[in-house]
Amino acid sequence: MAHRILLTGASGYLGGTLLARWKSADLPPYEQLYALVRTDEQAQAVKRYGAEPLTFSLRDEAAIQEAIVGKKIDIVFFLVDAFYSDAQVLLIKALAELKKSTGMDVHFLHTSGAKIFSSHAGAPTDRALYDDDPDLYEVQKSQKPPVPVIKPAIDTNNTVIEQAEALGVRSYIFVPCIVYGRGEGFGNPISIQTVAIVRAAQTVGRVYSVDSGRPSWPVCHVLDNTSLYLALLRHILLGKRPDCGKNGYYLASSGSVVWEDLYAGVAAALSKRGVIADAKVEQATDEALKGMGAALDCPKELVPLQLGGQCTFTARHGEKIGWRAEYPASHILEAADEETALILENTKK
Repeated sequence: MAHRILLTGASGYLGGTLLARWKSADLPPYEQLYALVRTDEQAQAVKRYGAEPLTFSLRDEAAIQEAIVGKKIDIVFFLVDAFYSDAQVLLIKALAELKKSTGMDVHFLHTSGAKIFSSHAGAPTDRALYDDDPDLYEVQKSQKPPVPVIKPAIDTNNTVIEQAEALGVRSYIFVPCIVYGRGEGFGNPISIQTVAIVRAAQTVGRVYSVDSGRPSWPVCHVLDNTSLYLALLRHILLGKRPDCGKNGYYLASSGSVVWEDLYAGVAAALSKRGVIADAKVEQATDEALKGMGAALDCPKELVPLQLGGQCTFTARHGEKIGWRAEYPASHILEAADEETALILENTKK
């Protein structure tokens, strides 16, 4: 039976770039690509990339069953919600129904985030935490996040794995980190993490460091992030059965950078454009954190969650399926001026 694929989040930064790169990826044969859309405008946009638009609610179990089973969609790329698992569980159940009726393998890829493997989430940071660590599922199960708001996202990773395993669905936890570079899709062209640094600085008039010491975080160019999505899909289409379930974590990253070095690059770019008075990066005071929180629409206590913290999550799994990053981690520092300009062009203060 030929593969039919559903992509959610096609209007977003990651999903849009994935869709834009789809035709040039030279994928093995498949029957149909579908994209979940909300509007007629989005429907017309995804058609231009060769995807057939589908419109249904991710909260409607009957509609999900009708789409997945009715159209025999056996691969779902989920790029919509990293925090809550309601839609994922419904999609996994529908995939299981398809498997029951056809006997074929079915696949669910959940897009998570590096924050769930960081100091914010209670992940170990005293050593490298590899994405192919055979104990990673148990690590996640034991995490006690010091930032409670992130617990649902940890639970979602575990729920996806557990529900999929119970129902015979092959699941994958795909982990973007600090992703940067111009998105190529029809929707949002900019990242989230780099935007947070710029938005906060615009409001308080300076780039501030929110941590003590020099914590670091994994980074990845958006095109390298996309190529890992495609590498996983290629292996699935070829029937190579990439690692899944409790052994199915995949981090898209070429390495890590120190937050303060990234702050310095953004500060220089903002100062050069007259957005802030100078490029000096200072330690955030309580007052600065309040202002940054107002800019980021969160309490001051959650500002470090958006643009700081320590994450030692390290990519190794992608290499096992032939993925190689084109851009080294240091490239984000070289591209800081361009990234900042891109953000300023696409956001309002």
